[in-house]
Amino acid sequence: MKNILIIEDDQSIANLQKDYLELSGYSVRIVGNGADGINALKEETFDLVILDIMLPGMDGFEVLKMIREQEDIPVLLVSARSEEIYKINGFGLGADDYITKPFSSGELVARVNAHLNKFERMKERFGKAREGSKLQVRGLEVQKDARRVFVNGKEVMLAQKEFDLLLFLLEHANRVFSKEELFERIWGMDALGDASTVTVHIARIREKIEETPSKPQYIGTVWGSGYRFIV
Repeated sequence: MKNILIIEDDQSIANLQKDYLELSGYSVRIVGNGADGINALKEETFDLVILDIMLPGMDGFEVLKMIREQEDIPVLLVSARSEEIYKINGFGLGADDYITKPFSSGELVARVNAHLNKFERMKERFGKAREGSKLQVRGLEVQKDARRVFVNGKEVMLAQKEFDLLLFLLEHANRVFSKEELFERIWGMDALGDASTVTVHIARIREKIEETPSKPQYIGTVWGSGYRFIV
């Protein structure tokens, strides 16, 4: 049984989500603020997090940053704010989806199912890679099976989508992909958001793997066309 954590301060909304998810066969725990959510993740193993942005104390974006420092599981942001900047910030921090309130419980369950299934397929795909399989280009090493990245021997931590994006570009080195193509390949046709989140993720990857992010040696910008991994 998959275990889901709901971080939501509106108890009535959280209980409604919990009821529908439990009817769909999930085990669900509810906490009402970010600090309790982080503690819950330390106490239990969860397969997915549903995270409200507007929380007492630290907001959902702060909580998401902390989750991404310790967990590589799907995180679905929910919020009444529909402005694009909120969605871009969420995706840029490593969210897997952004759901705008009000939404139906059926939609929530469908999105949870989709992200858990996708995450399982991803783990299976990488699990089949032979042990120790890795890709190396100059000082960059990407270990596919372990989902780890090293630059000049030092490990750097990438969020789930950052790793997926870097690996995809590396496996298709020198080929140019538009932002729209990358968004479709990494986030999927049904993902909520737009191609601008690709730009945010590329910038975050460069900050982590490039010696000089403004003069990248790994992920290059092809003006007017998109991005490519340089070999």
